Amino acid sequence: MPGQSGKIAIVTGATEGIGHAIAQRLAQDGATVALVARRADVLAKVAQELAGKGFAFPTDLADLRAIEALIAQVVAKLGRIDIIVNCASATRAGDVLSIPDHEWVAGFDVKVLGALRLVRAAWPELAKRHGAVISIGGIGARTPRDGAAMTGPLSAALIALTKVFADRGVQDGVRVNAINPGAVLTPRLLSMLDQRAAKRSVSREEAITEMARATDCMRVGRPEDVANVVSFLLSDEAELLHGAIIDLDGGATKGL
Repeated sequence: MPGQSGKIAIVTGATEGIGHAIAQRLAQDGATVALVARRADVLAKVAQELAGKGFAFPTDLADLRAIEALIAQVVAKLGRIDIIVNCASATRAGDVLSIPDHEWVAGFDVKVLGALRLVRAAWPELAKRHGAVISIGGIGARTPRDGAAMTGPLSAALIALTKVFADRGVQDGVRVNAINPGAVLTPRLLSMLDQRAAKRSVSREEAITEMARATDCMRVGRPEDVANVVSFLLSDEAELLHGAIIDLDGGATKGL
């Protein structure tokens, strides 16, 4: 979708997977992207990929002062902020009884508090520009399960926060939406599928097909699928979508 030329977008979790794909798509759509993650070396490589449309801003989203400094740095270097995409996550797989307390706290600090603090700090800029916020949650917000115990509660909190900011956005002219991806072929999921395929002596493609069949969905997603929806949500064609939560899981979620 065209129409992001001249706009400045902050994308968190921009070094791999969904965040990386979103950063690439927004640059293709004409935006200049402030790339945010912890690892400066990887961010620098992504910035090089975007050939003048991406700038690295290494930031720990669990640190309030670092977030406030990030907003100031982006405005000073790039001049404005029009778009925020919250894609950073620090969740891990595991059951609800085995994940230690400090990992729950760390996951909440990045995925939920990090998004809250980032959007809150950028809100004056977003309101000035009639900007937009998109948060990437997870389908676990709809159907939590024990094997991915952190993903559901943290995504649900992020979705609730989306609704809160959307309510404020009506008053201030900022559009706020969220996407709940299902299984997406990120490096982490591909690694897990490769291990599963090796144990069963099948190919990666067969393991992916089996996952789609097991979750009863059209197919397993790709990072580009999420990036495409982000692009649409930021376009003029989607200007009435506000406070929307889009389940992007190929039909795996059966409930209303």
